[in-house]
Amino acid sequence: MTKTKHPIYLDYQATTPLDPRVLDTMMPYFTEKFGNPHATNHRFGWEAEAGVQLAREQVANLIGAGSEEIIFTSGATESNNIALKGLAYSLYPDKNHIITAMTEHSCVLESCKSLERSGFKVTYLPVDADGLIRLDELTDAITAKTALVSIMTLNNEIGVLQDVKAIGEICAASQVAFHTDAAQAIGKIPLDMANLNIDLMSISSHKIYGPKGMGALYIRNNPAIWPLALFDGGGQERGLRSGTLSPALCVGLGTACKISGQDMGKDSDHITMLSEKLTSLIMGKLTGVHLNGSKEKRYPGNLNFFFEGVKADSLFRELRNIALSTGSACATEKPEPSHVLSAIGLNKKQIECSIRIGIGRMTTIVEIDQAADQIITSILKIRASL
Repeated sequence: MTKTKHPIYLDYQATTPLDPRVLDTMMPYFTEKFGNPHATNHRFGWEAEAGVQLAREQVANLIGAGSEEIIFTSGATESNNIALKGLAYSLYPDKNHIITAMTEHSCVLESCKSLERSGFKVTYLPVDADGLIRLDELTDAITAKTALVSIMTLNNEIGVLQDVKAIGEICAASQVAFHTDAAQAIGKIPLDMANLNIDLMSISSHKIYGPKGMGALYIRNNPAIWPLALFDGGGQERGLRSGTLSPALCVGLGTACKISGQDMGKDSDHITMLSEKLTSLIMGKLTGVHLNGSKEKRYPGNLNFFFEGVKADSLFRELRNIALSTGSACATEKPEPSHVLSAIGLNKKQIECSIRIGIGRMTTIVEIDQAADQIITSILKIRASL
């Protein structure tokens, strides 16, 4: 087997490498195109503003939206906070009820807890063993006081895909705004706002081979769902997100969206092939292996395995040359077991024996072969020592 000469990166849900094509478009905005995009009385500002506007259009094109519906932010965490808190506060006190799922990203759950402390009521929908909400339970949870439903598109820990089309239809029928955290889904699966009843959608740049510290919030062009601004300043981004934009970061996100739209089919075929290969190798050589979450309604680049009798920390010590994870990189400071794996019914010991493997655009067949070999060898070694 040909071996790689570098560590193998299989943690694509935590972050992705910057695509060199993205970097190429960003570089001029660090040097000669350094103007403030909000300084509109000279050429330097116009040049920067033009780069930002093109980026806005590229983000919008990826999801079938209008450029005026894209608000630039620092990332999905800020987008989620603006969507949940901003919209909730804008509709209060007439509406004071939020619906979300127990398996949401921590920034959504923490935003909901913050709203609860401010007097809002929050319903946390359970999920089944596949990690999916039950649509009838969502329907039953909606009341006349419901301001917002927030359900993520693609789960960051177990890779399952919620039926956002059906969820949007339920919300639209009840005249309730629907927000989805699509940080893990954007650029990986087709999302067309013209065919989906999504009112607000959070986007992250560094999950699609763009720069860190950059994101966006899609807000459907509807005055009834315009959030309140969470902080004050110069009124940039239609008054919703004050602060000077970084043209370089905006351009990076825009280019990443453009490339993802162009390469989505190729990326999907590549990642699916590698995912099936890795799964086949591991399942073919090991017993006591379980894939966490739905086997059908999932994104193939996110594999979360439970290896019976093998704690993740023991496996990581054996696999120092392979980047893997146990779940959300945004919650690594918290010692508690994964709330997502708990929600789908795993006990503490099973959670301790689960790892997430992320496959992406830059992953190679050689890396998958080598990773599978090392994972299998290490698990057999650990089990033999028990």
